[in-house]
Amino acid sequence: MEEKGYTLDGTVDLSGRPVLSSATGKWKACIFIVANQTFERFAYFGVSANLVIYMTSELHKDMVSSVTSVNNWSGTAWITPVLGAYIADSYLGRFWTITFALLINATGMVLLVLTATLECFKPTCKNEICKASTTQLTLFYLSIYTIALGSGMLKPNLSTFGADQFDDFRPEERVLKVSFFNWWTFNTACGTLAATMFLVYIQERFGWGLGYGVSAIGFLLATVSFFTGVPIYRHKSRMGESHAKEFFRVPVVAFRNRKLHLPSNPSELHEFALEHYIAAGRRQIYHTPRFRLLDKAAIKASKTDGSNPPCTVTQVETNKVVLGMIGIWLLIIIPSNFWAVEVTMFIKQGTTMERNLGPNFQIPAASLWSFVVVTILICLPIYDFYFVPFMRRRTGHHRGLKMLHRLAIGFSIQVLAAAVMYGVEIRRMAVIREKDVTGEEVVPMTIFWLLPQHVLLGLANTFLMGGLLEFFYDQSPEQMKVLGTAFYTSTVAAGKYSNSLLVSIIDKFSTKITGKSWLGNNMNDTHIDYYYALLFLISALNLCLFLRAQRRYIYKKENEIQVNGIQILKAEETESHVGKA
Repeated sequence: MEEKGYTLDGTVDLSGRPVLSSATGKWKACIFIVANQTFERFAYFGVSANLVIYMTSELHKDMVSSVTSVNNWSGTAWITPVLGAYIADSYLGRFWTITFALLINATGMVLLVLTATLECFKPTCKNEICKASTTQLTLFYLSIYTIALGSGMLKPNLSTFGADQFDDFRPEERVLKVSFFNWWTFNTACGTLAATMFLVYIQERFGWGLGYGVSAIGFLLATVSFFTGVPIYRHKSRMGESHAKEFFRVPVVAFRNRKLHLPSNPSELHEFALEHYIAAGRRQIYHTPRFRLLDKAAIKASKTDGSNPPCTVTQVETNKVVLGMIGIWLLIIIPSNFWAVEVTMFIKQGTTMERNLGPNFQIPAASLWSFVVVTILICLPIYDFYFVPFMRRRTGHHRGLKMLHRLAIGFSIQVLAAAVMYGVEIRRMAVIREKDVTGEEVVPMTIFWLLPQHVLLGLANTFLMGGLLEFFYDQSPEQMKVLGTAFYTSTVAAGKYSNSLLVSIIDKFSTKITGKSWLGNNMNDTHIDYYYALLFLISALNLCLFLRAQRRYIYKKENEIQVNGIQILKAEETESHVGKA
């Protein structure tokens, strides 16, 4: 029978009252949060998966500007989580930030459906020249950037809110939490697969207005799913202090103490007793031998008064943790470029190839991306049920692999995928020359030549998506968990923006040198192979740097006390009194 009592991590209900562990949280609450994620991803990728095709075919934009626009928009959707994290951690808390984000996202969805459905918002053609007006483009960009803002604010809060449903101070719930991020990724992939398999077909076969309308219905289901679980959610109480102020105070105090002697024994630095952190429902972070200059902020002999005490070791280590994550974050920017390539270059490349499946059906180029998702759906359960237990027996580590080792495997598979991408494009260009393909004719080469690179990237994402989310959540300080999750989303944003920059540089450089862009509108007269070769080289170099960095990385060290006996007795005693009352 499940142990009775209140949660031990300080979680409360929506009204701020302590909650019973048996009646709230865990997977019975997470099911509504995960359902929201599935439907929300269905709605989001129903917009994003085919967006580059919508821009070129419906808005009549050129290839380079379409790819750049999609990357910039997608980058915004993945950088605005930083805003959502700040609002949640500093002002509204996770639940109300999620509610606000859902409202913003709904507004954007309605606007997009109107712009794609009403004739007055569609481009007009004169003398076979079609061009969208300034008003039409403004309304279109307003709708998709409103979606980006709402979706972005939702991302870090929803996954963190889901993780909050497991009590770290109860061993049985901590075990459940290990699998949470894998199954979060699995359900994200389910929503993505449904969008890339069905919505893109509806958009190309029956019209963009209907396709985006189905996306909006999916988002409505996401919203209903989330609010259905309100009675059994657990909420982390928002601390009153300003995390930014506390974060920047450490280097200021360290600089003020720069001339003081740093004790050789870390135990001589200022720190509260462990009981202080347990009583506050927080974790104490132990000293680590990195960024030693910051340790001077915790020197007891510093000239301070009661209103300005020295920093604690835990406060100093919080800064060290964030700086360490920033170092890893920088090395994830290049690998994140692949997530931009999957939904831009791959799709345009696929439109040039033979896509017929029988006499009456043509595969939408964007649907091939579903093989990335299918690979994730197949590999994630294998990873969680078989690979992790096997590695646990081999390594003795409760995760099977260290988090950065998991990422290194994913990055290595990406490098292999880049080599395959280059080889397939070389073959496509050879067929164009052999068959004397001219203009924008379909290349007599099946689109399934692109399948291996999609499968490899799906395998890489099996290690990367859940691994990145888990790493940044786990390594974040307790009071900054949402911001830590935003680290993950911002890596995707950085990859999108850097890919836009890379595409623009290649376009301008190649045009200046050869007089013709390597990434022109006619995909049969371009040099995407050069682009893929460059991506392979910088990815291989980045992998070498990452392997060096992960060997030197020091993981956060916290107190491992999961349950405090005194706290359990107090909780059960309180529950007993409540029952008698």
